Amino acid sequence: MRMVDLIEKKRDGGELSTEEIQFIIDGYTEGTIPDYQVSALTMAIFFQGMSEQERANLTMSMVESGDQIDLSDINGIKVDKHSTGGVGDTTTLVLGPLVAAVGVPVAKMSGRGLGHTGGTIDKLEAVDGFHVEIEKEDFIRLVNENKIAVIGQSGNLTPADKKLYALRDVTATVNSIPLIASSIMSKKIAAGADAIVLDVKTGAGAFMKSLEDSRELASAMVSIGNNVGRKTMAVISDMSQPLGYMIGNALEVKEAIDTLKGEGPEDLTELCLTLGSHMVYLAEQASTLSEAREMLIKAMNDGSALKAFKVFLESQGGNGSLVDQPEKLPQAKYKIDLPAKEAGFVSEIVADEVGTAAMLLGAGRATKESIIDLAVGLELKKKIGDEVMKGEALVTIYSNQEDIEEVKQKLYENISVTKEKVSAPTLIHEEITL
Repeated sequence: MRMVDLIEKKRDGGELSTEEIQFIIDGYTEGTIPDYQVSALTMAIFFQGMSEQERANLTMSMVESGDQIDLSDINGIKVDKHSTGGVGDTTTLVLGPLVAAVGVPVAKMSGRGLGHTGGTIDKLEAVDGFHVEIEKEDFIRLVNENKIAVIGQSGNLTPADKKLYALRDVTATVNSIPLIASSIMSKKIAAGADAIVLDVKTGAGAFMKSLEDSRELASAMVSIGNNVGRKTMAVISDMSQPLGYMIGNALEVKEAIDTLKGEGPEDLTELCLTLGSHMVYLAEQASTLSEAREMLIKAMNDGSALKAFKVFLESQGGNGSLVDQPEKLPQAKYKIDLPAKEAGFVSEIVADEVGTAAMLLGAGRATKESIIDLAVGLELKKKIGDEVMKGEALVTIYSNQEDIEEVKQKLYENISVTKEKVSAPTLIHEEITL
């Protein structure tokens, strides 16, 4: 088998066999196939696409290139949730304890964030003492006991995907649906889940800006998951504006606590109930989605969801008392309101640019070496469709520095107010199952 022949085959629209894809991934991981040949192949895939079978084979070859997490000692059907990213996306912090409270085991492997705010682990580390450096045996024990635990990502999970992503990044082949879908799904499958719920974002703050592209990516990932024996579905949700009101690590933990009490923002609550219902249904803890939803609402209302969060934090060294006293979370030195320059209705909040404003405060990482300030961030006081008076706060800025003119300017440039009444955007666009 020669790599040049496989490049030519894909260039001309042919379908690569299971053995051919395995040959490519094995050779690239081991270093016997050079970057320049794989970059030629990824460009051929970019233009020619891949069949459903090719996507599934590519995914599993990348899964098998490194460690795979064995969760078979955890009782029940393990359901993982993955979001394609966004601004103010606090869903994991809410969903973990919420679905755990109704009996769904959540064995979560999470990473740190590079972008607007920290990843799930960074956010959880706003809780004093919380840590994810736990042995696998303890991780499994905690999930069996409490139905939830979070561990840091394994260093040798899908090494082929890491090499391939780095190459795509410098060869203009990142935006290929088959390559994006197989990259995301390889990590989810290697992490050991039995079933996967995907939250695919669409809009200005999403990786996929158009609904059409988001639908194509969601369908590709659902197809891969089901083709390799994982029950998989996707929800396409809006990210034309930030989710919820809070953007920032400690701020998002506080918002998660409010949501678990049933007192959170309407959009964050609704998305968590939608995603959570699918997780409960796939875990076979409910016979219908409506039954699953009722179970989750009950867990919010009777305090069991909040209790599950507290037990989870304490079992991994965190100070659980801040669930009842969130003022114990890291606090910023300054709270500065951004007043509206005119009266009207909020017509646009450009999610990714508002996220960048939070990063400028120190809420996220511009580089891997950046140090996150867990206390800082933004609190949206208005969302799209809301009426605002001149001088009324659009945003409250939580900062540890007084000079934040650059942040204010960025926010003014990306939050628009018009005289005409505007409708709030649709939150849930579609649900995709195969």
